[in-house]
Amino acid sequence: MDMEITLVSRPSRRPWRVASGAALAIVVAGSFSTLAGLLVGPLHEDLGWSRSSVGLGSLVNMVVYGATGPFAAALMGRLGIRRVATGALLLVGAGAALTTTMTSPWQFVLYWGVLVGLGTGATAATFAATVGERWFTARRGLVTGMLTAAGVVGQFAFLPLLSWIVESYEWRVAASVLTGAATLALPAVWASVRDPEAAAGPKAVEPLALAVLGRAARTAPFRLLAGTFAICGASTNGVLWTHFAPAAHDHGMPVTVAASLLSVIGLCNVAGTVGSGWATDRFDARRLLTAYYALRALCLFALPLLLAATVDVPLLAFAVLFGLLDVATVPPTVALCRAHFGADAPVVFGWVSTAHQVGAGAVAFAGGLARDAFGSYDVMWAGVGVLCVAASLVVLVVRGVPECRTAV
Repeated sequence: MDMEITLVSRPSRRPWRVASGAALAIVVAGSFSTLAGLLVGPLHEDLGWSRSSVGLGSLVNMVVYGATGPFAAALMGRLGIRRVATGALLLVGAGAALTTTMTSPWQFVLYWGVLVGLGTGATAATFAATVGERWFTARRGLVTGMLTAAGVVGQFAFLPLLSWIVESYEWRVAASVLTGAATLALPAVWASVRDPEAAAGPKAVEPLALAVLGRAARTAPFRLLAGTFAICGASTNGVLWTHFAPAAHDHGMPVTVAASLLSVIGLCNVAGTVGSGWATDRFDARRLLTAYYALRALCLFALPLLLAATVDVPLLAFAVLFGLLDVATVPPTVALCRAHFGADAPVVFGWVSTAHQVGAGAVAFAGGLARDAFGSYDVMWAGVGVLCVAASLVVLVVRGVPECRTAV
């Protein structure tokens, strides 16, 4: 009897061990995502590159990041999530190491844009959604939210440290620290991340990513979700994660203080994303998305009025509210993909995430151009706010689906 109890208890613990290993990979890879925002000034001053040329590297990084998602989801069906996760850590580590040797802008595009973009894209929201789909049933929304929040922890929790390293030493040291983090995480990720036994063998091979895209692209839900998620990317990765620190510095705020505010956003992201996952298991995902985009628009409209050399209560309130909203869109978007596309949902969400990164990359590049042309980011904040208003309305057009309820 004791042996039977032991055997029955093991499967209930393994999904959480896998989720923990996946979270480690996501945290480490996520820490690479926001370093580019700290490199705009140093690369301009140290190497004499224009902000728009640095922005081009960020554009490529974000587009590659997004385009990797659907192919990574399909590759996980062929090779398993463990091999994809560890391969991703190898890519980000190599990209950051090569970045320290740069002498020309094209190298930033190749090393940071392509290599780091591939690695971070393979361990992004699509990876979180795939782990949730394969290992969990009743709590998929919650687990997807938790793993997505792990990426946010990686993106923002290390920002104060990285900004301090950039200011106290130089940007190459910060890139080297990230290389070391990826190297140290590899053994733990390899040991803990697994695929379910039922997913092993030929049955694990998912439909080709392009074939899934061909089917999904003919449907209105896909086009609407991709369009709104592109705006999501434009208003987070594209505008805030890339340009907030330099925009705050334009108003006299030290970069370390701006990075600390981004860390506040990241901390609140964890609560917002996990809470959104819990809510997605219980409420209409479309209404959640409408509220998120509308509130995000209000935050962006207000930001130019709040930026100053010091942090006051209104600016701190902005950081808290934006943090709660920032990545909260992921769980309901994943839920809508699952409801409309079934078994294809992880790959479909990968393509929706590609749209997210295209929107992010376009605004990251446009923000650099706006700053070079006008000497200010104000036009960018307002323009992206208008896009968020549009997204809050468009998402309601997505055909309704039955509400999901978490099993007790």
